Amino acid sequence: MKGRCLSFAEREEIAVGRAGGESMRSIAARLGRSPSTISRELARNHRSGGGYRASSAHVLAYERASRPKPAKLVTNVVLREKVEQDLQRKYSPEQISGRLLMEFPEDLEMRVSPETIYQSLYVQSRGALRRELAVCLRTGRALRVPNRQGAQRKNRVLPDMVNIAQRPAVATDRAVPGHWEGDLIIGKRNASAIGTLVERATGYTMLVHLPAGYKPEQVAPALAAKIQTLPMALRGSLTWDQGVEMRDWKQVTVAADIAIFFCDPHSPWQRGTNENTNGLRQYFPKGTDLTAHSAADLDWVADELNDRPRKRLGFKKPFELIGDVVLR
Repeated sequence: MKGRCLSFAEREEIAVGRAGGESMRSIAARLGRSPSTISRELARNHRSGGGYRASSAHVLAYERASRPKPAKLVTNVVLREKVEQDLQRKYSPEQISGRLLMEFPEDLEMRVSPETIYQSLYVQSRGALRRELAVCLRTGRALRVPNRQGAQRKNRVLPDMVNIAQRPAVATDRAVPGHWEGDLIIGKRNASAIGTLVERATGYTMLVHLPAGYKPEQVAPALAAKIQTLPMALRGSLTWDQGVEMRDWKQVTVAADIAIFFCDPHSPWQRGTNENTNGLRQYFPKGTDLTAHSAADLDWVADELNDRPRKRLGFKKPFELIGDVVLR
């Protein structure tokens, strides 16, 4: 089996063949190599004055293989600045890599793999990016643990609730924007909370400020007020779990003119969009007092999330997809 690198004897055969007018395919077949290998060799290791000599080609190939390769993020300043800018916006390396393909489809120099970004942050010898940017990366699991200890979050049968099985198919297949999933993020000692609303088709996120707590009489008006900021075209449905904070769900339905459906007990996958978006712990760590954040703080976090490219959206951003439909 042939090795990866061409030997000096093979390079001599290439030189003789090319001097005699032999085609690259013919030389490749004779040496048991791929035609692309021969083409690449002739392109990389020919003399500056033209022509191909085995001795000089071998030296060029050896020098190229021996010297340390400068990292792409070291040599390409424009790319490095773009990556650093996106890291500061809390994009993941995968989101950065995918978004570069969208923004610079014809520019091969503006491409970098997620692994290269990680190495540039963590591997000293590849450290092209500023080390302090590593704190911008998300750490830990993105999924929240569904086992909540707060008494207010115990699942109970809510009055006259409508099961998710009755939710229209258009909401299930994510074909049309306007169908939302909701949940709460719980703070320190189960004493505070933030409401989350995530649109199923676009991933667009809104956060509900609950400064006084998350009892039913506090959640219903705050939730209705947030949904009322949406145009009617985006008030298709809302899916929530059976947490007791939604006891007054009928008030939300009437006030915001939106249908509300409830998941089966212990079935967080029925609100998968919201569960995955609750990587909001990057902004609101567990064990912290969530009342410390103002409504303006929550809007700022939502804006950051909606400006992040998403892999499942082809690295488009939620705000790009929802467009002008959302009232700002």
